[in-house]
Amino acid sequence: MESDLIGQVRSFNRTVTQRAGALNDAFLSRGRPLGQARVLWEIGPAGRDVRLLRSRLDLDSGYLSRLLRSLENDGLVAVEQSQADGRVRTAHLTARGLAERAELDQRSDEVATSILEPLSARQRTRLVAAMAEVERLLAASTVQVAVTEPRHPDARACLQAYFSELSHRFDGGFDPARSISADDGELTPPVGLLLVATLHGEPVGCGALKFHGGAPAEIKRMWVAPAARGLGLGRRLLAELEAHAAAWGVRTLRLETNRALVEAIGLYRAAGYREVPAFNDEPYAHHWFERTLDHGPAGPSAQA
Repeated sequence: MESDLIGQVRSFNRTVTQRAGALNDAFLSRGRPLGQARVLWEIGPAGRDVRLLRSRLDLDSGYLSRLLRSLENDGLVAVEQSQADGRVRTAHLTARGLAERAELDQRSDEVATSILEPLSARQRTRLVAAMAEVERLLAASTVQVAVTEPRHPDARACLQAYFSELSHRFDGGFDPARSISADDGELTPPVGLLLVATLHGEPVGCGALKFHGGAPAEIKRMWVAPAARGLGLGRRLLAELEAHAAAWGVRTLRLETNRALVEAIGLYRAAGYREVPAFNDEPYAHHWFERTLDHGPAGPSAQA
């Protein structure tokens, strides 16, 4: 990584933490550090599962427990075990916690106003637009992509959402039983694999490969959650599938898609896939694509 890029990121981080008041032990002059204030805000009026809170904030479980304990000691938060499942704990704001959160909201608005107020209208527009772009890119950098067992709950959630979206977007709906199969066994090494993308611990995308010995491999189950679109995740999933395929000795990748999926068609064409005659009898397909990969080193199975 280029040192000038790293230096610019560090400079940006220093400016933001100072301007936002994150350097002070008493964030927003409320006598508590930024970490506690952020946890209060994330719990919100409806409360939040502690496990989801940890994923959302990317915090170590021990550190989050200490933050919650401090807030409990101050009478701002109550943490309770679920009666249905003792392993599940939920954090709720007390009446004092709700009042403290409202005060933090008001003071945060005042800080935001103090940042914008000295600027001209044009500068404010530029700053807010730049902040939105930085937020999107930081979210993109937070996404994690990993090979995942198809029976894992994150994989199940992605595949169910994928099927549901196809049912809404395809003329006449979508029935997985009518489509060419890509079942759990076919998406498990060494005959295939499934990638799942997560953002703050929540599944937001997937993509799969099916290997066929010395024949071209297939890309299947490409999907990105609506909330994660615009982060470049589709292209990243495609690139990682290509990298995995090359590592397994694959020379050619193929895929088919439906005419309703115009975003996917645009993605494949932009990534160098060329349209070819139909190579299978997929009933939901209108377009078939193929790409020859740069042949990388053979991976665990050079037979793909």
